[in-house]
Amino acid sequence: MQTILDFFSSIDPILAAFIATCFTWVVTAAGSSLVFFFGNASRKWLDGMLGFTGGVMVAASFWSLLSPSIEMSERMGNIPWLAPAVGFGLGALFLFGLDKVLPHLHINFDPKQSEGPQTNWHRTTLLVLAITLHNIPEGLAVGVLFGGVAAGMPEASIGGAVALAIGIGLQNFPEGFAVSMPLRRQGVSKFRSFWYGQLSAIVEPIAGVIGAVAVMHMQSVLPYALAFAAGAMIYVVVEEVIPETQQDKYTDIATLGFIGGFIVMMILDVALG
Repeated sequence: MQTILDFFSSIDPILAAFIATCFTWVVTAAGSSLVFFFGNASRKWLDGMLGFTGGVMVAASFWSLLSPSIEMSERMGNIPWLAPAVGFGLGALFLFGLDKVLPHLHINFDPKQSEGPQTNWHRTTLLVLAITLHNIPEGLAVGVLFGGVAAGMPEASIGGAVALAIGIGLQNFPEGFAVSMPLRRQGVSKFRSFWYGQLSAIVEPIAGVIGAVAVMHMQSVLPYALAFAAGAMIYVVVEEVIPETQQDKYTDIATLGFIGGFIVMMILDVALG
């Protein structure tokens, strides 16, 4: 692990953010590739994996993003809660706005329950757009942390940024699987199911680079940017991930998955950050 930390410490922070978010994209593709080996997956496992995803995102939002934002605001001599509160609210409103202007359909929902403007787009397209929305704040969060490291902020560490990338990667693996398998069940070919599953995470490297560049050039916005990413992630969990796990009888499995994901991300952040 130390070798990995040394590697990321030795390269340009924008490149580091790009590599880290490419890792999360590749892990999504690895999860999606399981569609080639499994003809089907039980709803129990899918709900459990989605729960795990939600747990990781909630833990990352506090341990990796909100807590450093609060500490940073205090060190800068500002009101400790102001930047975190403003950034968190703006992050949630950003995803709320995207929800309203971009047609999409959450996993496990009936096509009649699609959100955003009415459209005749194919169900597959709507599903992929929903997961793409989900992945924007994840890539942004990793990029913002690497940007904070480059800016010399003591609250942002290479270990914390790498821990967040690993945590996001861990939850992207089951997420890729959870996207591809429902598509396969609908009759989409294995290759197309894989393709659409991995494609949903391609936005993460883009968001990661944008986050790193923005923070490096505007260091004063870092507390806001960290909280912004946290607000966007929490919005996704509450509006998308949790409801998706409540559509069948495996809500307890999903809840246990959530707890497991939270614990894993908390351990990663405390151990490495």
